[in-house]
Parts: sequence; structure tokens; C-alpha cells
Amino acid sequence: MAATPSSLQRLHLIATGGSIMHNLALALHQRGAQVTGSDDEIFEPAKSRLAAAGLLPAAEGWFPEKITQDLDAVIVGMHARPDNPELLRAQELGLRVYSFPEFIYEASRDKQRIVIGGSHGKTSITSLILHVLRHWGRKFDYAVGAQLEGFDLMVQLTDDAPIIIIEGDEYLSSPIDRRPKFHLYQHHIGVISGISWDHINVFPTEEVYREQFRIFAEMTPKAGVLIYDQDDEQVQLVTVPSSPDVKYIGYGPHEHVIRDGKTYLLTKKDEEVPVQVFGAHNLRNISAAKEVCKQLGIKGKEFYEALATFKGAARRLEKVREGADSVVYKDFAHAPSKLKATATAFKNQYPERRLVACLELHTFSSLNPAFLPQYAHTFDAPDVAVVYFNPHVLEHKRLPPLPPEAVQQAFQRPDLRVFTDSQELAAFLHAQSWQNANLLMMSSGTFDGLDLNQLAAAVTT
Repeated sequence: MAATPSSLQRLHLIATGGSIMHNLALALHQRGAQVTGSDDEIFEPAKSRLAAAGLLPAAEGWFPEKITQDLDAVIVGMHARPDNPELLRAQELGLRVYSFPEFIYEASRDKQRIVIGGSHGKTSITSLILHVLRHWGRKFDYAVGAQLEGFDLMVQLTDDAPIIIIEGDEYLSSPIDRRPKFHLYQHHIGVISGISWDHINVFPTEEVYREQFRIFAEMTPKAGVLIYDQDDEQVQLVTVPSSPDVKYIGYGPHEHVIRDGKTYLLTKKDEEVPVQVFGAHNLRNISAAKEVCKQLGIKGKEFYEALATFKGAARRLEKVREGADSVVYKDFAHAPSKLKATATAFKNQYPERRLVACLELHTFSSLNPAFLPQYAHTFDAPDVAVVYFNPHVLEHKRLPPLPPEAVQQAFQRPDLRVFTDSQELAAFLHAQSWQNANLLMMSSGTFDGLDLNQLAAAVTT
């Protein structure tokens, strides 16, 4: 019999402090399951959220004695290692061990599964769909990679929702399951928003990386739907209509106009719909979400009505502060394709203003000398381009030292400023003239604790 959220009552989460894992713990707890967990480091906001629900482990670390025969299942997060003491104990006892995607699939076997894949845009597309469905009072479950306005959790699992919307990450499922997450959800409706080589530590070549999306595309079942970016060359290589039983739907950027820093969508009836997000990549995300919603019975007029109140996903081109002639945004961008899309969109939205943009190299791929050349000319749009990285992160990831000149060479921008000290970066930014100028901060990290709110206040005052 298939496992459901209600049939699994005693669950233990290994690496419970992770972004998506702690949300899963909270979602299962809300359903009445008995949830325990462990982790060797738990940061905010996971720490406070778990504590408020009574789920924060008494001590950080791994405790094999927590793994007992009366557990219904163990769910292991990607942060754990294959030799994790709790994981080894669970295997020794013969307990059911799920990765996060395996568990989500088991909990949604009887639902229609919509999986949003792609190197970029998947969080925004997923967020858009959830926003529209909630606006119209539809019942749905979900698993998404960012905190959304109006949603308490990033995961929801119920017994009565007929559909589940899943952000389909291509990264590995667990320390003992090397398959990409989005291969395990077994989608009915799939989306590929774009393919741009990432995760060099797992997918050593562009071909190996692209192959994961080909597999995903070919997993689309009979009577299933595959929605894809028809202008992306890499996507075109994997979405060749190969099955007469699958519905293939290509999309491009939504028609629009930009006036005075505001974007308006153009509908088939020549109406203008103001939206709170901008940029060519977001206009593609809107088209993808519209196609998914259409498959779920949401008409165009209904889609646009709901879209008008969509503010975007957290940290995806998120406005920090706005002044009379300057605005500060932050973005999760770190991969080359995301960097180029975000920086170009921001400059195009405010063409008359000077743009100062900062990127933090924080991920394994972005700091890897073999991958760095992928950033060539991706940071040409800003008037002032700045790259920051912390040499200690290189040591932690066991990567060789990275000379600032090598970074400048990789980006192929002679005037690129490179900083390795966050205080020096802050001083540089505070010294800039911010009259008729905007600031864009891009990172999956925190610029080593740089106070962005204080900086934004200085920029916009």
C-alpha cells in the first residue's frame, strides 16, 4: 500500500535544519505526525521555526539512539553524508529510508503532479502558479524552494488536494541516491524553463548536465504535457517531440511594454496588465506559469487578474528599498545565466539610471577555476560591476586559491572590481554617488554579514 502523510505517523528527519527539510518537518507536524530530527548545524530561520513548534533537537549532532524500530520511516536530507551514524543505524534496522523527493512522491501518488524544472526560473514559475491557484481558491499541495508571501511553509501535504505543484531541482536526491530530484517525482505535467550548465561538482560536463533534462523530458507519460522554453537552444536539444501521446507546448516571453520603470503585459484583447515583476526572464516565467494554469483550467482573464497582486518569490529580484531617484534590489542569482538575465533586466527596466551591481561567488561551481570561464560577458550590463568572494570559503570547499586577476579575466571585463573583504566592499559602495543610480546585490549567500538594510538606507536617502 502506498505511503501517505496520514499513514506515516512516526518520522525522523536526518538533516532537519535544511531549508526545505525543516519546512517538511513543520508540515508533517501540522498534520499531527510525531516528528523528530537531528542536524549538526541549524541556522536561522530554521532554528526559531523548529523551536516554536517544539521540534528543535535538544543538541546539535547525530544520535543513532534516536533511530528505533518503532519509526515508520526516516527521511534523509542532502546535507547528511553516506556514513551518517543515524543513516547507518536506520539501514541496519531495515527501516524505510526516503530522500526528500522520494517522500514527496510517495505522499502524492494519488495526485496530479506538476513538476517545474530548469536551471533558472523554476522557483518563480512555481511561485506564480501557487499564487494564481490560491487566488481562485483551488485546493493544492506544494513543495517550493523559497518562502512565499502569504504561505507559512514551503511544503504542504494533505490527503484531499487533487494536485501538487513541485519545484523540480536537478541536484542530487540524497547522499545515498545520486539521481536528480526531478527524476523521482514522476510528473504528469512537466516544465523545462531553460538549461544552463551548473553543479560542476556533480555534472562534470555540459553534456552530462543536459542529459538529466533529456531523461526528465522522456519521463513525460502518455497523455502527459511537457511545457518548455522554445527559444533556449539547450532546451531544444532535449524536448524534440518524440511521443505522439505527449502534448508539447513551447513558450516565449510574454508581450509587454515598459513605461517609467513599470512593466505592463499586453493581452490578446490589447489590454495592459500592470505587473510587479520585470525582466525578460520573468516575462518567460509568466508565460510558462500561464501555460500550466491553462492545463489546470485557469482561463487567461483569471490568470491576469491573479497575477496583478504577485510580488515575486523571496530573494528573486526582491526590492529592498526605494528612494526618489534610486532603488535597491537583492537577488538569489549566482549561476552565469541567472546573473546575465538579472543584471540585464535591471538595466533595461531603468535605462536612464546608472547601475551598480555586485555578485558574490559563493557556490562550488562559481568558485571553481574550471567553471569560471562560463561567466565571460555575463556581467556586461551594469555600469559598475563588482565581484566579491571570501577566500575562507575556498578553503572550506577544498578549492585552490583564486587570484582576483583570474576572476577579472574569466568575466572578460577589464574594469571589473574584485573584493575579498566585505568591509572594503561596503566602504566602496558607500563611497559611490547614488544620485540617479540603482544598486543590485546578487548572491546565494550573505556577503559575509554585510548589512544590506543599512546600505540600502544610505543609497536611497
